[in-house]
Amino acid sequence: MHAPTARAALTTTTLVLVVGLTACTGVPAGSDSAEDEAASGDEVTVRYLVEELEDATAQDLLRTRLDEFEEQNPGITVELETLPFDTMRTVLQTQLRSGDAPDVFNWGSGPSFGGALAEAGLVMDLSEAYEENGWEIYDFAKERVTQDGVVYGVPGEMETIGVYYNKDIFTELGIAEPTTLAELEAAAETVKAAGLIPFAVSDQEGWQGGHLLSIALSSRVGAEQMQQLVSGEGDWSSPEVVETLALWDRYEEAGYLTPFPTSVSYDSGNALFYSGEAAMIPTGSWLVDGITVNADFEAGYIPFPTQDGQGVFSGGLGSGPMVSATTENEEASLALVDFLASPEHGRWMVENLDVIPPFPVDTEGVDVSPLFSQVLQDVEVFAAGQGDLGINIDVLMGDAFNEAMFDGMQAIFSDQGTPEEVAATLQEASTR
Repeated sequence: MHAPTARAALTTTTLVLVVGLTACTGVPAGSDSAEDEAASGDEVTVRYLVEELEDATAQDLLRTRLDEFEEQNPGITVELETLPFDTMRTVLQTQLRSGDAPDVFNWGSGPSFGGALAEAGLVMDLSEAYEENGWEIYDFAKERVTQDGVVYGVPGEMETIGVYYNKDIFTELGIAEPTTLAELEAAAETVKAAGLIPFAVSDQEGWQGGHLLSIALSSRVGAEQMQQLVSGEGDWSSPEVVETLALWDRYEEAGYLTPFPTSVSYDSGNALFYSGEAAMIPTGSWLVDGITVNADFEAGYIPFPTQDGQGVFSGGLGSGPMVSATTENEEASLALVDFLASPEHGRWMVENLDVIPPFPVDTEGVDVSPLFSQVLQDVEVFAAGQGDLGINIDVLMGDAFNEAMFDGMQAIFSDQGTPEEVAATLQEASTR
């Protein structure tokens, strides 16, 4: 086995690309108001909080990039802070309410993430900033960061969720890329017989189970029916939902998943795939960089299949920049955000962090790994509105539903709930 070292040069000049750590602004970087704020006397320090990146190298790269911002904006210093996703989820609202909040922070796009902060009045309304700066955000993405008419941020990176597989293991075992659910399950049987773990599934933190439901259900029912479910028009206790929950119950019973998934952390699950102990891992496009850096093999990436065909990727928007409503460094914060939201930074993000922004970026001559090149091409189709894309459920549902979903998937993996019971709980939670 060997790590993929070739870099695929992209020739398309307007692929949909990255803003995972980009931002929104009301004032262009280097604008008079930002300069006036810095020149008015004291050095301005902007606290910028992001979720921990997949590897330390990426964080170092981001720090270097922020150093470039500081060089372009004398008098402004950026203090980069990171928190694990689960920690950030629990402490961010507390920080924003206590007066100890970062000035700029990256957080999820959608009702239960940034939308909840906007509803509580904890983030700035960036509607005017959009008009002043002319940000070319895709319409569907901007809708995800709009709550009751308030545009509370720049949407985060575009993400897909599917199944990665180890091409070397598949070749050694004579397994072709699965194109149907039957072929996926046959592959799992072959991998299991070889003494390896078919799927590296972690669910200690809980949110991973929501992604598992998202990918299998999106492929089973399609984007239109998924939209009906998240909008309240569908029934979460329907046979389709029950059958999807039963699929993961069956996979756990068959030994296709990591033993005791609820005791396996996210990082540990990833490590099983990186090391070759597991042949597949169901997760999102954000893992491309981690695979490229840590895995000594070539990986493929497919949507979760259906009985009849390949299925669809689930999709959503990741963490994008928002500004605290109580920041005392508004102009400097907005200058930072504008720098992060620029096409130049977007191009840098594509090339260095393997993430995909919700706006067009010129990528001519940009070198990326073959795996990320595939992800970019897939997302370009979706951004153009030409393909069917499922839904990452937890981004569009509220906290009550997500808690029921996370707990429900853990109940299935620990034999503490049946698919029918979990589906009934989901339907009840969807009405709260």
